[in-house]
Formats: sequence, structure tokens, C-alpha cells
Amino acid sequence: MRALSLLYHDVIADGDWEASGFHGRAAASYKLDRREFARHVTVISAAAARRDIVHRLQKDDGGGSAPVLLTFDDGGASAYDCVADLLERSSWRGHFLITTDYLGQSGFVTRSQVRELAGRGHVVGSHSCSHLTRMSARPTAQLVDEWKRSTGELADALGQSVTVASVPFGAFSPRVAAAAAAAGITALFTSEPTAQCRWVEGCLVLGRYTVRRDTAAAVAGALAAGALGPRLRQWWLWNLKKTAKAALGDVYLAARHAVYER
Repeated sequence: MRALSLLYHDVIADGDWEASGFHGRAAASYKLDRREFARHVTVISAAAARRDIVHRLQKDDGGGSAPVLLTFDDGGASAYDCVADLLERSSWRGHFLITTDYLGQSGFVTRSQVRELAGRGHVVGSHSCSHLTRMSARPTAQLVDEWKRSTGELADALGQSVTVASVPFGAFSPRVAAAAAAAGITALFTSEPTAQCRWVEGCLVLGRYTVRRDTAAAVAGALAAGALGPRLRQWWLWNLKKTAKAALGDVYLAARHAVYER
């Protein structure tokens, strides 16, 4: 089974990078200007052979064109304030993955807003409770607790079970997926740039292609069309960073933060 999933974060207006989601220059590098995001949606809509949501993909036999899925991590306020509207104008439904410890805080969506998003046909899922770093290095019990508490919080807000999630900071391992499965999650998005999906203990694991502030709409469209060039570039860079993260651990995160904040 294959899927072309794109990973977005926040969408902001007038250069106010702190208005939605997490603060800081590192976080801002993943946020798009509203007008630029509108261009992305237009180009992706023209390029995608098939658009879908993960719940239908889980029942798919894997035939036909690879579907395009649009995902949004963190749970920043822009998910409700502008992203959902822009998607709906082009007949898309998104996947909004929420960091539940931040629900209702300044710059983040509220419980009533996630309930409305789900009511409008968007998929609401977990992005952990605390935006946990280095998930793949954490004890299994801690992982299961993060997944259970976050999906439980969302289920309470929505009045229905929540079975979709994404891994913070791209820190995926099969053990992270197994912990998610143990918490009742049946679909887990990673940050690995691959279209190939796989199953881990009954949980469907989907890679994603990351969209940053400097990603041109044409590149996002090429990713949605399944073009090999931009997908290979992301795969090469991602594996390079994966090696550095494994070797340096917390030192890598500290160095990354220092570079962005300089």
C-alpha cells in the first residue's frame, strides 16, 4: 500500500510567526504564510490524482493511484482559524494532529474547536500530550502513557474514540508504533519521507513528506504528483539527519536549537 502524505504545521498571516503553534525560530521555519499556503492548496489540488483521508485508506486494497493526504502537526490555532476553511474551499479534508497538553492555551486550538473540525469531516488525532522529544529513546511505559492520555483527552472532547496519531520530531521506531498500537491507535504518521505504508502490530504506519516555509508550491505539487526527484531529495536529507540524531542524541537537538536561534 502506498500513500503520498504531506506534513504541514501552522499557517499565519502578516508575518506573525508566533500567532499559531509553538514559538521560536525553529518552529517558525515550518510555518507558511496564508497566501502561500493558498497557492499550495491550488497546486496540490491540480496535481493529486486522488485525495483521501486515512480512515478510508485503512480499508483500501492498495490498488489504483496513491492517494494524497494532507496532515497538520501540533494543533496550532491556525488549524481552526484558516487552514480548515482553505482546505474545504478546494474540497479537501485534513488530518489535524493535536498536542493535547496545549489544548486551549494561547496560540492553540480549543476543545470546542477540535470538536467542530471533526464535525466538518476533518480527522482529529494525537501528536502526543507533551510534544515529547526523542520518543524512540523513551521507555515503552512512557510512550503508552503519552498515547493513551492524549487520545483519551481528545476522545473526551469529541465524544468518540481517537485512533490516529503522529510522532513528534520524527523520532519513530517500531517500538513507538507498538506502543501506539497498545494504546488503541490504528494509524500512525511518521516524518520518514516514504510513500510505502506498513503495518506494525495492527497499526498502519505512514511516512510523510515535510513542507517547510521555504518549500515552493511547485515542489509541494510535485510531491503530491509522486515526482521522484523531490521525494529522493527528502529521503537523502532525512536519512542524513537520522544518522546524526542517533549518534548525537540530545546534543543534536541542542545544536539545532542554537543554530536556529542565533
